[in-house]
Amino acid sequence: MCRKDKNTTRFVDSNQGRPLSAGRKRTGEEFARLVQILDTLRGEDGCAWDREQDVRSITSYFLEEVYEAIDALERDSIRSVAEELGDVLLEVVFLARLFQEQEQFNMEDVLEGINQKMIKRHPHVFDSPEKKSPERVLEDWNRQKTKEKKRDSLYDGFARTGPSLLKAFQITQKASSVGFDWDNPGDAWAKVTEEAVEVERAIERGEIRDISEELGDLLFAVVNVARLCRINPELALRSANHKFIHRFQFIERELKKRGRTAEQASLEEMDALWNQSKMKE
Repeated sequence: MCRKDKNTTRFVDSNQGRPLSAGRKRTGEEFARLVQILDTLRGEDGCAWDREQDVRSITSYFLEEVYEAIDALERDSIRSVAEELGDVLLEVVFLARLFQEQEQFNMEDVLEGINQKMIKRHPHVFDSPEKKSPERVLEDWNRQKTKEKKRDSLYDGFARTGPSLLKAFQITQKASSVGFDWDNPGDAWAKVTEEAVEVERAIERGEIRDISEELGDLLFAVVNVARLCRINPELALRSANHKFIHRFQFIERELKKRGRTAEQASLEEMDALWNQSKMKE
């Protein structure tokens, strides 16, 4: 648990009674220390494992750490969140170090770049103070981004990697930023029901290619509903995955008490236990 120290603007660990942060100076010092640690580990007398890593291997660890940080956030475990964010930051610094060795750029370039970008993309805060709605801020952000990068399309430079559900969310966000969108979640839901009928018809025809295409359209339509309800569908599906596992493990535990396994149980028996799990929640 964390609480705010009444005498300062710092946060205090209620279990240890010590400040979690000593302000900007210490933050900068600790960050510089992390950079130095990576310099040492990658140095001539450094760690054999760290010295053999490359961009490809660290990218893999980077992705793994990001997912672990998301998991900690979903569990609302403050200590785990702090730890996992540190792990993510480590991979960022590690990657910057690798590119520095290739004489491409260094950590200072990364920090300077993001600082300049944040100031430039927020003129309503740093230049001419002006109150704007979140929607207007996003529109201006995308407009400025397109102008800076001299892109002809909203999707020029759009990353193709990552979970498809998340990419669909990002794709529709971009289209929405220029006004290409449904007016409300209800209108978007009508598209979902339309696509569901198309899926049903494709299943009746039995053509796998058609079924796959129509299911893709259905999922894309569902993403629009989620976005208009201000819900990230990737996180919603992750939550549904966790919920399913939790309920199924309840079934397994209850069956074990009866000296049975899921393979030995009937569908009706498992359905009844599933409903018990839902009631307990």
